Amino acid sequence: MSRPPVADPRRTLTLRDVSEASGVSEMTVSRVLRNRGDVSDTTREKVLQAARALGYVPNKIAGALASQRVNLVGVIIPSMSNMVFPEVMTGISETLEDTGLQPVMGVTNYNPEREESVLYEMLSWRPSGVIIAGLEHSPAARAMLESAGIPIVEIMDIDGDPVDSAVGISHRRAGRQMAETIVASGYRRIGFLGTKMPEDHRARKRLEGFREGLARAGLELADEEYYGGGSALLKGREMTEAILRRTPDLDFLYYSNDMIGAGGLLWCLDQGIDVPGRLGLAGFNGVELLDGLPRKLATMDACRREIGVHAAEIIAGKRPSGVIGGELIELFPTLQPGDTIRRP
Repeated sequence: MSRPPVADPRRTLTLRDVSEASGVSEMTVSRVLRNRGDVSDTTREKVLQAARALGYVPNKIAGALASQRVNLVGVIIPSMSNMVFPEVMTGISETLEDTGLQPVMGVTNYNPEREESVLYEMLSWRPSGVIIAGLEHSPAARAMLESAGIPIVEIMDIDGDPVDSAVGISHRRAGRQMAETIVASGYRRIGFLGTKMPEDHRARKRLEGFREGLARAGLELADEEYYGGGSALLKGREMTEAILRRTPDLDFLYYSNDMIGAGGLLWCLDQGIDVPGRLGLAGFNGVELLDGLPRKLATMDACRREIGVHAAEIIAGKRPSGVIGGELIELFPTLQPGDTIRRP
């Protein structure tokens, strides 16, 4: 079998090189490499094989000069240090896989100024769309989103006013549902353990919903313990010990996330505390880590992968409606009682 000609390493490869190597016109080569239709499978494979053999990489910037857009999708999230957003990214990446669109990620560390900076850089590349976590942004960031002229999908939360499309859950409803379940199981002296990061708006909304749920039953939180920084097992252990030493008659602990909840569960088991008889526990997010614990922590699945899938479908125009933008998709998390809530 003849081998394609070896290109001069000092010269940038062009469509003409691929055209000559494959025996296909430059226009057809361009359609194949831009993932456009109207090309037979045989011709498409011939072009792709020639491009791979030559090591040809399309010049996306040159294409963008004509279209004013590149095939990138900006994905802006607050953190990669926990187990929440990798699943969201998986849903986005898998859905965009056959669309010709490529996700590019930026991390804000829950910092509004950092979000502005990341968003500015993303938009300067003229992406085909932006997926961004949360509904709360600085005035400058919101102004950039509103004037971007591309599909914008805010993810993880639907309790607010989206710029364009939103995909997520109601964190207030999730908090209320957890409170109702805890009260129905007979617990009355309830403590909360969570983050004091002011920009974690979704955790704040869950706590607001949780308080509302308790208030409907004539209850309020008996004690609260807060921390700064990332979520970790060690934090959960330390916080659980602190709140129970301060308020030993608590009969339930609600954690803002599963990581600190798992740490709290391990501490309670080390101390020989009867869980869930003497003390009930629950977290939030439904992370896979819980499957490896000696006892399954009660939690709520936050629909992370599904959120990523639906957001990417909107950007790529793959929704059943065929419309790009202007959608509000609410998903409904499932409460998983595990082994740490008494059965009513």
